[in-house]
Amino acid sequence: MFVFNTATTANGFLADPHDSLEWLFQVKSEAPDMEPFTETVSVFVMGSSTYEWLLNTENMLGQPEKWVEFFGDRPSYVFTSRDLHVPPGVDVRFLNSSVPDALPTIAEAAGDGVVWVMGGGDLVGQFLDANSLDRIIMTIAPAFLASGKPLLPRTVHPDRLTLKGTRAVGQFVEITYDVVGSGPSA
Repeated sequence: MFVFNTATTANGFLADPHDSLEWLFQVKSEAPDMEPFTETVSVFVMGSSTYEWLLNTENMLGQPEKWVEFFGDRPSYVFTSRDLHVPPGVDVRFLNSSVPDALPTIAEAAGDGVVWVMGGGDLVGQFLDANSLDRIIMTIAPAFLASGKPLLPRTVHPDRLTLKGTRAVGQFVEITYDVVGSGPSA
């Protein structure tokens, strides 16, 4: 199962125009517990901007134990055409290919586990375009941005989404949709 699980502003931005998530860290509230979800994840997938943000914001090159605390020993695939640094001792694999070409490799690595497509929005859209996005989990924060990186820069009509659940956690609202027409038989 390929899942996009992310935090977003109430008006649908993942980050500000400078790739900052400062708006998210300003929310003074209990946040949803991610541990039950992350325990199901076998593989992480992200774009190079998300990867570099993680490395820089958390100083993961200098403190690779932070990477291990979050990702464990599970593989992380990063879509990029550039040479990027890797924290020592972690399993990061770079993909310089299209999403459809990379799908068999990612699916094989995941086995029966969940593939967490972390972002950015355009990469997630490529999984959607390839009919390989099964679920979208959005945690909506009480923040609005005038501009920034869009949640999912694609048109997705209501007939493609089935509401699976909602829940409030402090100041956040989590909404889960299954994507109709995804998966190997789509």
